[in-house]
Amino acid sequence: MNVLVTGATGFLGQKLALRLVSLGYHVTGVGRNSDIGRFLSTKGIHFKKAALENKEQILQLCQNQQFVFHCGALSSPWGRYKDFYLANVEGTKNVIEGCKQANVKRLIHVSTPSISFYYDERVNVKETDSLPERFVNHYAKTKYLAEIEVDKAFQEGLPTIIIRPRAIFGPGDNAILPRLIKVCEKGMFPKIGSGNVEIDLTYVENVVDALLLCMNSSNETLGEKYNITNGERVNLYSILEDVMKQLEKEFTYKEISYKQAFLIAQLLEYSSMIFLGGKEPILTRYTVSVLSQSQTLDIQKAKEELGYKPAVTIEKGTQKFTEWWKRYAN
Repeated sequence: MNVLVTGATGFLGQKLALRLVSLGYHVTGVGRNSDIGRFLSTKGIHFKKAALENKEQILQLCQNQQFVFHCGALSSPWGRYKDFYLANVEGTKNVIEGCKQANVKRLIHVSTPSISFYYDERVNVKETDSLPERFVNHYAKTKYLAEIEVDKAFQEGLPTIIIRPRAIFGPGDNAILPRLIKVCEKGMFPKIGSGNVEIDLTYVENVVDALLLCMNSSNETLGEKYNITNGERVNLYSILEDVMKQLEKEFTYKEISYKQAFLIAQLLEYSSMIFLGGKEPILTRYTVSVLSQSQTLDIQKAKEELGYKPAVTIEKGTQKFTEWWKRYAN
């Protein structure tokens, strides 16, 4: 069985590709990072360096594939809209066209629940709940536009499933927990507002489990969207304290009001755009909202329709992450 994984040199795509090849699938991985690509090649994965926006390459890579997992994306809280649009929208269009030409059995598209949140508090968000009038950043907007393209493809006959995993973490993570750890190591972590912030995290191998379930789920799941989390709401600051304790590092807070933090972030974003050529500021409004507003998802639909059941708890997942961090990240 031939399987294509886009974004195979990214955190999730790499874990998925390795799991698939361990299960006996013939895996082709697409990505930008040649070093990780060489590592994947040593594990029996056929690696091809390619950009999602390169239509000719993507169409060619989709040929003779039975399943396509589209994990590739430009994921960042900051950057130029043009870059996000090319990777996330045009790239998805290219993958869709390749899947149509190859008559794949299923296109499984990795989206994001970031499309559901603005600078506000929302809890127990379902897949069918209304979306905000504006998106929190270019990443969220272009991932929403990519979902529209996948929905169109389904209406035209392409078998598709969309998952929306939240805050993926685990060994190899270079985004969620590492960013927070590095802020903590600078001295004091900003506690914005009350500190009563409930969030969802998702251990990376649980997301891989969800993706594999999408390969063999019933036809009733085609065209559907699924939130994916660990199903354990946790306090953001409690998790940080636990992680820093496991890393045997000091952790102190600097309290700041939400209004003050949001204003500072606005000023930093403005200064970045006007004076610093668009360089990512040290604090953004998006970051302020993540650190101060409870944002959680309902995953009942994935449990009932996909049979999704998180196998690795957050407690066990953070232990695995900190063990990896101590060994490799310093």
